[in-house]
Amino acid sequence: MLAQAIKRRLSKEENQKGFTLIELLAVIVILGIIAVIAIPLIGNVISNAKKDSDVATARQIYDAARLYIIGEQEGDFISKEVAIDNATSPATDLVGTGYLDENLVLPSTKAAITGGTVEFDAEGQLSALSVTFADSTEKEFTPAEVLSSEPAAPKEDGKD
Repeated sequence: MLAQAIKRRLSKEENQKGFTLIELLAVIVILGIIAVIAIPLIGNVISNAKKDSDVATARQIYDAARLYIIGEQEGDFISKEVAIDNATSPATDLVGTGYLDENLVLPSTKAAITGGTVEFDAEGQLSALSVTFADSTEKEFTPAEVLSSEPAAPKEDGKD
């Protein structure tokens, strides 16, 4: 008798495979709630990362312009305008003189930067930075945006 009861009990457990409908619905509702919360947060993170990478690229251009003026213009920043890429006179721009790479792109759109300027005011401070793309559109960065971006820190081990 005991053996028959054990057999019945084991046969019931062997036939019960899977989850109940209530359990599946509970899991689906929980996953839905998590998705409703997480998707907008992920979208904001991606948007902020794109904006920050664009500003970091502008900072890179600004730093290259400062190095160009220090190296090529004897450090005179007052009322200077530096071209990023000037096809007619490559010896006077940041790309032609080697201060910037030729294939510079804006990270958010992957649009190639084909020109633009970095302008310094009468006090030698950054007054404007604009970049031009192949389709002749422009994007301007304010001095506050560019200067609030942290310059790239040199690596500790001395390797690139």
